[in-house]
Amino acid sequence: MILDMFSELQRTAGSAEAQVYADGIEQAKLADELGFGCWWSVEHHCTGDFSYCSTPDMFLALLSQHTERIHLGTSGTLAPFAVHHPLQVAERAAFLDVVSGGRVELGLARSVSREWETFGIDQQEASEQVAEALRLIPRFWTEEPFEYKGKYLSIPPRDVVPKPIQKPHPPLWVTAAHVEGFERAGQMGVGVLATLLLAPPETLSVAFDAYQRGLDNCVPAGAFVNDQRALFAFFHCAETREEAIESEAASAALWFMNMQPDVYSVRRTDWIESIRAHSVMWVDGGDKTLAPGEQQPTFDFDLDDPVPVIALMNRLAAGEKLDPVEAYEALEPYDAVIIGDVESCKRKLLRLEALGLDRLMCLMQMGPMRPAAVMNSIRTAGRYLIPALQPA
Repeated sequence: MILDMFSELQRTAGSAEAQVYADGIEQAKLADELGFGCWWSVEHHCTGDFSYCSTPDMFLALLSQHTERIHLGTSGTLAPFAVHHPLQVAERAAFLDVVSGGRVELGLARSVSREWETFGIDQQEASEQVAEALRLIPRFWTEEPFEYKGKYLSIPPRDVVPKPIQKPHPPLWVTAAHVEGFERAGQMGVGVLATLLLAPPETLSVAFDAYQRGLDNCVPAGAFVNDQRALFAFFHCAETREEAIESEAASAALWFMNMQPDVYSVRRTDWIESIRAHSVMWVDGGDKTLAPGEQQPTFDFDLDDPVPVIALMNRLAAGEKLDPVEAYEALEPYDAVIIGDVESCKRKLLRLEALGLDRLMCLMQMGPMRPAAVMNSIRTAGRYLIPALQPA
């Protein structure tokens, strides 16, 4: 299994905006030196301190000039046509592939309800347009000249430049957060970027089985099948349990979880109940999503909820500072939360690998995390975990 880096470019309280990007560059340079597989940049808009990554391709172009080996991926570029025309996505990704020496991994996403509202996107059309983009982009890269007439686009014969260095073209990926999304990814023969928070092994197994069903009936979107499974996960590795606790990475992960309802326009009541049911996935529209202009419903912040993670999230939302030991112990049972000392992190990684996971997308810079603690985690993982995951 390959360890990757995943970044929201989140702003630490009190830091300048420029520092967010400077810290990201230093993290990527260190990850490059230590053998991490890919740096994944997300795309979000109008989410405040939660994400300063509204232009992932521009940030990755910057990273391409500071790194040598690490791949540069989007997780994912928002692909509804109201946000990005697929021709522009193809051109920008090809440019990045050229200037990086052939290191691009292109992932697409259909966005979420908050951004549908921002850009005026129809939810059903978003799904169809992502699928159309995944089939168009490799043709932009490989056909000369290119022309197309479809449901949403009509493009007369055109010569598209630049062409990517990677042949026949860079790997394609798509984000997925529910069973249907995993199966669709498999049917298109693209890698799946799984955004399943606190997912228990049985949830991952169901998702990966759906992906395999899709692969078994695959009509590849591109010139080849990318059958890799990647998972987003909270990550902090320290040399000792005490150092992992002192980093307050667990509290930072809970901060991240607490941000989800507002960032993704999900009703907090439904979000909390999905945690209680051990079935946390991104909520995919429907009656769990806030309507345009709708406010979060009144919610009883039970500070003594029987589920420790929920109780701590409620305390955090109520303005309390969390006890680092209590936060650490609340998240310790979750296999998809890799926060701990070297040996505990290694055990969790090997269990995930046994489920069929190919890549772990490690979210290390979580909101209030100190940049120095993030750099220490990168160093520790690079020194101990990356070698341990190499084939014998």
